[in-house]
Amino acid sequence: MKVTIKDIAQAAGVAKSTVSKVMNDSPKISAETKARVRDIIKQMNYTPSSIATGLARQSSNTIAILIDMSKESEFLNQFFYNIIGGVESIIGPLKYELTIANIQHDHAEGHFLQRLVLNKRVDGIIANTSVLTPDLCAELNRLQFPYISIGEINAPGIWVDCDNELGGFMLTRHLLDQGYPSVAFIGGEKDEPLFLRRAAGYQRALEEAGMVVQSEWIIHGRAVEEDGYQAAKQLLQSTNPPSSIVCMSNFAAYGVLQAARELNISIPSQLGIATFDEYPLSPYTTPPLTSLDMDTFQLGASAGRLLMDRLDNKAAVISGQLLEPELIPRLSSKRSGSVTAE
Repeated sequence: MKVTIKDIAQAAGVAKSTVSKVMNDSPKISAETKARVRDIIKQMNYTPSSIATGLARQSSNTIAILIDMSKESEFLNQFFYNIIGGVESIIGPLKYELTIANIQHDHAEGHFLQRLVLNKRVDGIIANTSVLTPDLCAELNRLQFPYISIGEINAPGIWVDCDNELGGFMLTRHLLDQGYPSVAFIGGEKDEPLFLRRAAGYQRALEEAGMVVQSEWIIHGRAVEEDGYQAAKQLLQSTNPPSSIVCMSNFAAYGVLQAARELNISIPSQLGIATFDEYPLSPYTTPPLTSLDMDTFQLGASAGRLLMDRLDNKAAVISGQLLEPELIPRLSSKRSGSVTAE
């Protein structure tokens, strides 16, 4: 019969947690107790379980994805689950477990740094930039604890992101190439990093085409249906309406479709629409939306791969990595050439 950690504890007259602490070389255990437990381990030819092995080398074989449960837009978003699948596709075959950890707690002991990092419950962390603030990145760097940011960070650290600036450029360039003489941008809070990157690509495409960026054609707001609808009504009923619109999300784009329908504006002949995000709506609206596919599964896989490289202490780990999005043209922007009429 296989010897267990319980057998060792009974033979030594100590608790199972004491055996684990001995294997972890805890300074809280006396030298005498350590010697006695180690002798019994040797005598009983004990082979530690994977958990005990992890404790012995201060490794849990567990990776945490951190999430702020106070923000429904994060954990109710299907992209979050695509990212989870991508991370798991990399770490699973390497015998690592994945856990989802909520960062929101009311007391200091509940902070994830204490629960997960200082208590060595996980070997590494993956989180987005809403969680990994500059201060937290600085603390993780000080502790030399492995982490990967999903989203570009300024602090020294490793991150991976979709190239949102390139995405804004691609959508805007597509609408211009389709013959639309003007392009507006709807969605995104004014100082939100994601908006700033996407809007930078939008502005670059206009400038390269020799066009002036008109501030009144950039409408801020949540990337949701209601705000997209209201922004579109504002733009399309103005004295100088744009001929096409780039949307921050396909939910906002759905609101634009509703506004155009109410105003009897024909799409795509009178108004072109192109949007970030392929799912969940873009292929199924009327007309189907031209969209930019940001492969969030590959985003998660890249984060997992970078973290595994970091844990292996590979010297050549890339500090920042951008994934190129894919443009999927559809009927909402068709003016020339062939598009997918899904």
